[in-house]
Amino acid sequence: MDNEGSFPVVAAMKKILLIEDDTDLFSLLKYNLEKEGFSLTGLQTGKGALEFCRQVRPDLVLLDIMLPDSDGLDICKRIRQDPDLAATPIIFLTARASETDRIVGLELGANDYVVKPFFVRELTARIKLQFRNQGMPPAARVLQAGGLELDPSSRQVRMEGATLALTATEFRLLEFLMRRPGVVFSREQLLNAVWGQDRAITDRAVDVYVLRLRQKIERDPAAPVLIHSIRGFGYTFEPRRALAGV
Repeated sequence: MDNEGSFPVVAAMKKILLIEDDTDLFSLLKYNLEKEGFSLTGLQTGKGALEFCRQVRPDLVLLDIMLPDSDGLDICKRIRQDPDLAATPIIFLTARASETDRIVGLELGANDYVVKPFFVRELTARIKLQFRNQGMPPAARVLQAGGLELDPSSRQVRMEGATLALTATEFRLLEFLMRRPGVVFSREQLLNAVWGQDRAITDRAVDVYVLRLRQKIERDPAAPVLIHSIRGFGYTFEPRRALAGV
């Protein structure tokens, strides 16, 4: 994959934290990413990863899932629970290639999921994409509909005043739908918009995430009044009326 020319030059040196136990891969990534203008530091063990992350305050974390002494998924979960680190982009590096593994990783809050072996240029492009997204001006307007309130600035969702616990991907999917009420999107369109065109999961993931969203935002997930299914096509956010094909 050679599409780095489509990304803007990173203006300021970004700090990347790499947690990877493979010595050769660690050295390879350090050499190439520093050549790209990034500052890279890291660990080759999961022990003390969260504390080290708090000290370094990286702009992005590259995280191996299968570490010899730790589970990268657990490290990701703890980073997302830390209020000072929660917004830090996380890219998983892993040999686990199944769709289930990818969904679990994204569900826990990872921003991207790169399967080994991979091309360094591809990883570099994905890193730059994360930084490009960080530089986009936030749409700060609070979205409200059907008792649901989504605040893009604080990344919080509330239902009738009660805060809901959504994963990063659930939040992005809900925000995308709430910004376009009444518009019907195919699964493919939702994948491109929420997960990006350079994704590694199938459209079945959309059904999984919609189901999980309904369990959190609908009073009765079996009879949804906010996110509606359009049989044979996809989904729409329409809190004002029930739609045919639900």
